[in-house]
Amino acid sequence: MCTSNHMAGAVRLAQARYPDGMFALFLAAAAQASLSANNYSIDEPMPAHSPVLVWWDEFNGTSLDTRKWSFDTSRNKQGWYNGELQYYAANRPENLRLAKGILTIEARKDPEALQSYPDWGGQKYSAAKITTQAKASFRYGFVEVRAKLPCAVGTWPAIWLMPAGSAPWPEGGEIDVMEHVGSQPHVVHATLHTKLFNHVMHTGRGAEYPVPTSCEAFHRYQLSWTPAAITIGVDDHAYMRVRNDQPGGTGAWPFDTRFYLILNLALGGDWAAPKGMDDAALPQRFEVDYVRVWKTK
Repeated sequence: MCTSNHMAGAVRLAQARYPDGMFALFLAAAAQASLSANNYSIDEPMPAHSPVLVWWDEFNGTSLDTRKWSFDTSRNKQGWYNGELQYYAANRPENLRLAKGILTIEARKDPEALQSYPDWGGQKYSAAKITTQAKASFRYGFVEVRAKLPCAVGTWPAIWLMPAGSAPWPEGGEIDVMEHVGSQPHVVHATLHTKLFNHVMHTGRGAEYPVPTSCEAFHRYQLSWTPAAITIGVDDHAYMRVRNDQPGGTGAWPFDTRFYLILNLALGGDWAAPKGMDDAALPQRFEVDYVRVWKTK
């Protein structure tokens, strides 16, 4: 999932890399660049983690635990990147609620209800995005999120991590544990972004994996992160690994600093909705049973 710093970071990267006369060609190419990659596939068990649980949320309350999470509404007025169409609401039960131990993020088409919000940017669709930024961050570990995904055309749920520091995208890195787009249902994607390896430069590193019941059943989406490698899988099956074995320093491997967690359900964009939105399928729900973080062995 590209960040709110995506455009500014990509522009700076391109200006440094390309002569002025090539800049327009870069922008055109970037618009067509896939946000995922399928070049680091593996097929093996997920690495083991230690029994030491360092952070968790079981969502057993009646409202979001604001000691652990914050709503991200920062780009509502300007609009979100990647061609996304949603307004991210805060403290709106239509878009985020807890019940019976499940966190539900719901995407809706309800422009009339959004017009009264002062940060409304004209969006027709609403959803929610929550992060642990400034509340919890991690350097290495094993992350597991048990979730059930929406499958309608135009939906784009994600589980991902961003650096807790101030480095702009993509220099600071990005870890996409799970992305699922309605244009490719029942397939999940794992991707890493860095300064030297990212979709804008067509050097992205990642993999995709079929999960035939991703939208009908809960599955455990997993990240094993050590100084030597990042491994991502589903239900204890690893399908992507990127090792810390490339030259380039932090340009290739910025994953030795603290990162925070993000859960969101985006709508639209060139990847999730190249053929438009399926409004008739809304509302759609991204349901999360728990988030758990252990130490790695």
